[in-house]
This record gives sequence, C-alpha cells and structure tokens, in this order.
Amino acid sequence: MASDNKVAFITGVARGQGRAHAVKLAAKGMNIIGLDICDDIASMDYPNATADDLRATVKAVEEVGGTIVAEPGDVRSSADLQRVLDLGLERFGRVDVLLANAGIVHLSEGGDRDRIWTDIIDVNLTGVWRTIEVVLPAIRAGGRGGSIVITSSSAGIKGVASDKAGAQAYTAAKRGLVGLMQVLANQYAAEMIRVNTIHPTGVVSGMTQNPVMAALHAQAASGDKNTISQMQNALPIDILQAEDIANAVAWLVSDEAAYLTGVQLPLDAGFTIR
Repeated sequence: MASDNKVAFITGVARGQGRAHAVKLAAKGMNIIGLDICDDIASMDYPNATADDLRATVKAVEEVGGTIVAEPGDVRSSADLQRVLDLGLERFGRVDVLLANAGIVHLSEGGDRDRIWTDIIDVNLTGVWRTIEVVLPAIRAGGRGGSIVITSSSAGIKGVASDKAGAQAYTAAKRGLVGLMQVLANQYAAEMIRVNTIHPTGVVSGMTQNPVMAALHAQAASGDKNTISQMQNALPIDILQAEDIANAVAWLVSDEAAYLTGVQLPLDAGFTIR
C-alpha cells in the first residue's frame, strides 16, 4: 500500500552520515529504505559497519517515530539494490528521495594497489551509478518529481598530493560523481527530479574514527607530511559531525530547495578555499 509520506532510499545507512540522514529525515516524517554492506572489504584498511550497526540505525529511526526497511546489501550488486528496493516498495509503495551515500577509502601504506583502486572505484563511483540505475525508475514512476543527493567529498572539488592508490582512486571517483550528477540533473530536470552533490570535509564516522586514521593523524601532528596533513579547514573546526551533514541534506531534499539542481554544495568548513 502506498504511503502518504515521502520515502527516502539511503545507502550506507548503518552508521555515520547514512544513519544521521535516516534519523533526520524520519524525524521530519519520511519513511526510510536503507541498505548497508554490513561486511568488510578485504582490500580496505578499516572495518565496515556491522549487522549490529544496522540494527542500531533501525532503533534510532524508530525512537524518533520513524518507520524503516533496512537490509544488508552491497552497492556493487544491482541484485542487492533491487532486492532492498522491492522490499521497500512493498512496504511503502513509493520513493521520492535517493541519498547515494555509501563510500570507502584507503589512505595507509601497503596493499594491492590495483585491487584498492578497483574496489574504491567500484563502490564510490560505479556503486553510485548502479544505485541510481535501480532506484531512479521508482522515483520517476511516481510522477511527483524527486531529489537525488550524491555524497561526493571535498576531494571532489580539490585534490591533494598523494602517491597512494587509495587517495588517487577516492579523488577520481568523487570528482567523477560531479560529472554524473550534472548529466542526470540535465536529463531529468523536466520531470522536476533534482540531482545535486554534497562535498563534506572530514566527518566523524567509522571511516575516520579507526586505528589506521588515528595513526595517520598522529603522523601528521608530529610534522610528517601525508594525505591527512594537507587536509586543513579554513574555519577552526577540526571535524564535522554526521548530523551537520544531515541538517544540510534535509534542507536540500526539502521543498525549500525546490529550485536547486546541478549544484555542488561544499559542506567543508572552508576546506576548498584554502
């Protein structure tokens, strides 16, 4: 049965920005369809979210009075995306908002460079394309317009020096998302489907709060140059909270921003102006 409430489909929903988006939009009355891989990727140097994290997102959404369909799924798999979408459509009957949020990074030494590059491109760029490919038809079918927000990065606007394959792939993918966004924004504007990218600086999440990142931060603090040492915000804010990003996204997908499409929105504490 179709819901009268708007419905948001969110990838990477088990923690970090994905969870914050789910909770914020649920608090505003949206129903949520979400997926997260809930498994590690062998080439990466930190753990992904877990099934327990996904359950914690469900609890957090329900605590603000929301309703959510949340399932494990990999954005590299069209079948996974379709399975979760179908479950959500069975429950809610519609999709109005898509937040293509799932992403990975690898900034430490070592690892198989080719595998690291391939996995990051597969998740961060091709995975976003697959997500949109699966979910966009459901948005279009509603005939009500809609909003797609793609999570890029400050790296999608400004690259920094690195010999690490992971940093190179991450920046290439996040920049590629801008091109994808612009093509889709032009293509679907006539249907009032808005497509935008957001470009956060560092945000508290499992991607940034782990032993590997702690070691890189300590190395940078000691005066050694690495990828982290080049990442300085203009404002005196070391790192943003996931809720800071969710607040901006909630506005971007709302009727208050109904005129915004094709926009690269920096949420970066001034990182890209330094």
